[in-house]
Amino acid sequence: MNESDRRSFLRASVTSLGSSLLLQGQSPNDTVRVAFIGVGTRGSFLLKNMLTVPGITVVAICDLDPERLKAAVSAATAAGSHPEAYSEYRKLLDRKDIDAVVIATPVDLHKEMAIAALEVGKHVYCEKPMALDAEQCRMVTTAAANAKGIFQQGFQLRHDPNRAASMKFVHGGGLGKVVFLQGYRHTGDLPRETAWYFDRTRSGDCIVEQACHIIDLMVWAAGSHPLRAYGSGGVSVYKNQPPGRTTMDNYMVVYEFPNDVRFEFSHIFFDPPGFSGIKERVYGSGGAVDLATATWTELGRRGEKKLEVPDQGKDSTFLSLAAFIDNARGRKKPLNHAESAQTSTMTAILGRRAIYERRVVEWTEL
Repeated sequence: MNESDRRSFLRASVTSLGSSLLLQGQSPNDTVRVAFIGVGTRGSFLLKNMLTVPGITVVAICDLDPERLKAAVSAATAAGSHPEAYSEYRKLLDRKDIDAVVIATPVDLHKEMAIAALEVGKHVYCEKPMALDAEQCRMVTTAAANAKGIFQQGFQLRHDPNRAASMKFVHGGGLGKVVFLQGYRHTGDLPRETAWYFDRTRSGDCIVEQACHIIDLMVWAAGSHPLRAYGSGGVSVYKNQPPGRTTMDNYMVVYEFPNDVRFEFSHIFFDPPGFSGIKERVYGSGGAVDLATATWTELGRRGEKKLEVPDQGKDSTFLSLAAFIDNARGRKKPLNHAESAQTSTMTAILGRRAIYERRVVEWTEL
């Protein structure tokens, strides 16, 4: 990343997430016509939030599961939209009256569907991560660069009010020089009824499919991709649970970024309820900040200080989708745009490779 790109990266990172995202006062002629591909657990939650964004109507929904499709169409209809149901996403994309598409399918379908939607001129909101491997990420980013529509990745934590305020503080020099990044995601196991979560050929393994959110935040804080990674992981508790499991249930990874910055991350799925949880912390030469709570502490002093947080308490998924509609209407570059999403997804892929191969892997190898 050259200096010009880095400045652009940091400028984008402090984009305001204020009330302008709410699209209030739009005329009916400005209505954005939205379609959904995939309305499982995550997709149905995205739909629920999208239906509360002013200035949109949901005109089409696609899913292979008839029951999920029926439920999603009913929910959209009850909210005032009148979507048509599809079981084949390419037929949905053939429609000329669709402005924007939300993709919330398993990871192995992201590249194919995102590129197909971009190629026919749709604005695309694609759930995280971008794709399964580095080459697929580059293909999506190239398609986004050549597309008429905008591309926004579903790294919605960038739009979370506490995290956005914390990152503005970090990039504004509030902590001095960023020197160390720390995160962990210690939870119970993923829902066993969703089989693709546990198939690493479909999900990319948990570091890519799940941990990418925290990894994205730390890439945002560092302002660059890492130079290298090393780590270790495996299955210690849930061997063959569920049957055929190929994803890890625990791992740790260390990333080295430019300017002697390190990021330590651990991820386990057998954490006792209420024991650990999730943490995202940035340490600087003058103090440290907890991104999730927007509280910081000066180096050498006791006592947390609360940052000023615009939009306090608003849901990050809603704000991310509202930003997408605003970006689509104005053809503006998203905060979580294709280039940043590629970097974050490839950072997760770098860590996965280091864990699998049990060695230091350089960014240049991707």
